[in-house]
Amino acid sequence: MNNTSWTRRQLLGTAAALTAGSAISTPAFSQASWPSKAIRFVVPFAPGGSSDIVARSTAAELTRLLGQSVFVENKPGAAGNIAMAEVARAEDQHTLVLGHIGTLAVNPYIFTKLPYDPNKDFQPVTLLAKVPSLYVVHPSVPANNLKEFVALAKRKPGALSYGSAGNGSAGHLAFEYLKITTGMFLLHVPYRGTGPQLTDLLAGRLDAAAVGASAVLAHIKAGKLRCIATGSAQRLAQLPDVPTVAEQGYPGFEMTQWYGLQAPANLTAPHMERLAAEAIKAVKSPSSLERLNADAAQPIGNTPAQYAQFIAAEQKRWKAVAERANIKAD
Repeated sequence: MNNTSWTRRQLLGTAAALTAGSAISTPAFSQASWPSKAIRFVVPFAPGGSSDIVARSTAAELTRLLGQSVFVENKPGAAGNIAMAEVARAEDQHTLVLGHIGTLAVNPYIFTKLPYDPNKDFQPVTLLAKVPSLYVVHPSVPANNLKEFVALAKRKPGALSYGSAGNGSAGHLAFEYLKITTGMFLLHVPYRGTGPQLTDLLAGRLDAAAVGASAVLAHIKAGKLRCIATGSAQRLAQLPDVPTVAEQGYPGFEMTQWYGLQAPANLTAPHMERLAAEAIKAVKSPSSLERLNADAAQPIGNTPAQYAQFIAAEQKRWKAVAERANIKAD
């Protein structure tokens, strides 16, 4: 046999080397090729609220960064449980869901049984934004600030009503938290989303509500709603003359809604790694910062580990509030 001939041992060695090289390169190729089609970004609530603003801002930036369309699909119902359960079962590697204080930190404690596990069925990607809750009233309500509103409610227990996007929603929690703190009582009227609730509030069929700043700033500035307090730790630049709840006699009070990005638990590690990196960039991009800040939303963009720790802390906090306020699902 001459020197140019290949022995059986050489052929086997070459094949093994090629196989090993293929194994090494596969994860990198898989990561680089994802996403291979449009990504569905499910929002568990009706259009018209802060969730829509945060989700659509994020989707626009992710579309640019990932090179594939990221489209928002609103899927309301059952306090977000329908959408969460559907995404938990998604196996296409191209479905995401908007995480929320209600679906991740409250529903586990107000529903006897959930169709999803908030901790096992999803991977936390990043905390997208926090949105201060604004306590607003219809202009016909004779109260210019929180002190006057509390006094009015205590003079007429149960005569005033407040709306929310549904039992266990952020607005429901925010107002129950205020009720516990101030000792007043109002009638709760749950709706199927922020949009329907705002329709009745603007028409005067509701007296008050706690709504994410993004969804009501324009109505406040137009004089269609009156903001009697903000749930933020400091006054908002957009409403410099409106004091916080804490400033009006309730030190330490703070109420913010929050929104994050969750992926199904089966999203592979390389895909998850890329998604997290691009999602953080998306939240902190100049155009996203401009959009969110204009609506009084505070962009965050932390790591998956940091977001997981945040969710755990919120679950502990709101479990106590839900139990004390005796909040139960419909």
